[in-house]
Amino acid sequence: MTQIAVAYTSSTVDAEAEPVVASRGHAINQMLVPFSVAYLIGAFVTDLAYWRTALVMWERFSVWLIAAGLVIAGLAVIAAVIDLLSGRQRPAWFRALTYAVAIVLSLVNVLVHSRDGYTAVVPTGLLLSGLVTILLLAMLVGGWSLTYSDPLGAAQ
Repeated sequence: MTQIAVAYTSSTVDAEAEPVVASRGHAINQMLVPFSVAYLIGAFVTDLAYWRTALVMWERFSVWLIAAGLVIAGLAVIAAVIDLLSGRQRPAWFRALTYAVAIVLSLVNVLVHSRDGYTAVVPTGLLLSGLVTILLLAMLVGGWSLTYSDPLGAAQ
């Protein structure tokens, strides 16, 4: 979350006081990653529901959740690359690589889910969703961001 410091130019707040706002450079990918994680873990939950009930609705929910997770993940990766190119951030290698593997598995998973019938989810889709969930939970041990702030880069 971006923290904003607000300071007033006088000791009393009056109509002429203008706030000075300073943003503390947090990575935008840190705001996007939780959404893709929620979508992809939600797909695992709907895969479990499909496995237990065989209602096609759950399989369709899984496809939509995986697709939405991939779109948001793409935006998060673009934001992380922009943060890295700006020089104010450096990569969090473990989280970034774990996230990349989870996204590749999710891409395969959405293709598996595009098949017809029960075998679109059980067992391959369910297994892939479970692996993605495990990877994403392992990634979150250190935090949401795919990058770290680089105090030396920000000072330049």
